[in-house]
Amino acid sequence: MPIGAHVSIAGGIWNAPERAAALGCECFQLFTRSPQGGAAPPLTDEAVTKFRAACEEHGQQLWVVHTPYYINLAAADPKTRANSIRVIREELERASLIGATYVMTHLGSAKDVGEAWGITYAAQGLRKALDGYAGSAQFLIEISAGAGAVIGATFEEVATILEAVDRTDVGVCFDTQHAFGSGYDLRTPEAVAETMQKFDATIGLARLKMSHVNDSKVELGAHKDRHEHIGHGHIGAAGICAFVQHPVLNNLPLILETEDGPERTEDVRLLKAYSSS
Repeated sequence: MPIGAHVSIAGGIWNAPERAAALGCECFQLFTRSPQGGAAPPLTDEAVTKFRAACEEHGQQLWVVHTPYYINLAAADPKTRANSIRVIREELERASLIGATYVMTHLGSAKDVGEAWGITYAAQGLRKALDGYAGSAQFLIEISAGAGAVIGATFEEVATILEAVDRTDVGVCFDTQHAFGSGYDLRTPEAVAETMQKFDATIGLARLKMSHVNDSKVELGAHKDRHEHIGHGHIGAAGICAFVQHPVLNNLPLILETEDGPERTEDVRLLKAYSSS
C-alpha cells in the first residue's frame, strides 16, 4: 500500500511531488486551488508537464485531489449548491489533466434544510457534477466527522447518497479521525474489524478506494474534525496500527492529513512500519 500525506502547492503545483518525497511519501494529496476560495490558477500545458515530470522524478506512485473546504451540496441557498457543483466538476477535470487517481469531497452542512433535504440535495448535486464527465479521475465521497449538521458522517447516510446518485463509479474515502469522531471505534483490532464489517454491510467494501489516516484530538463520538499525529491521540498507535494492517486496506493508498512540522515525517515512518510488519 502506498503511504503519503497532504502537501502544499505553494510556488507552483509542480513543487508538490518534491515536498511529498521529502517526507518519505510514495503518494500524496493536494489542493489544485486555494481551499478557502478564489479563482483556480490555470493548469497550463507547461505546468502540467512540469508536475508530471516531478512526480516521476520523485518516485510518486499516485496522487489525489481534495476539493476546497467551502463545498456545500446540502446548502439551503441554490447559488451555493450550484457553485459547489461547478467547483467539483472543475476539480474532476483538473485532476484528470494532472493524472490524479481520485478526487474526494466533503458533502457539506444541512443545518438550514435538515438531514433529509440535505441528503437529497447532495445526491442531486453529485449527479449534476458527474453528468457527462468522461475524465480519468474517479470521484470519492469522504466520510465526515459529523460536526454540527454536516452530512455523510454515518455509513448509512453515505450509503443512501450513493444509492440515490446511482453510479457504480463513485467510491468512498475513509478517514480514521472522522469515523472515530462519528462514533466508530478503531482503538483495538477487534474494534477495527467490527467497524469495517459495518462499512461492508452498509456501503460495501467495493466502494472503498483509499483512506485518510489520522489520529484524533477528540474522544470517540465527539463529532468534531480534529486531527492528531499518529500515536498522540485518542485512537492511539495500537488502533492506527490495527487499521493499517486490516486486510481490507491491502493495496489501498493511505494519506496523512496531520499538521506540518517534524512530526509528519515520523507519522509517515510509523505508517510504513505498521504496513510492513
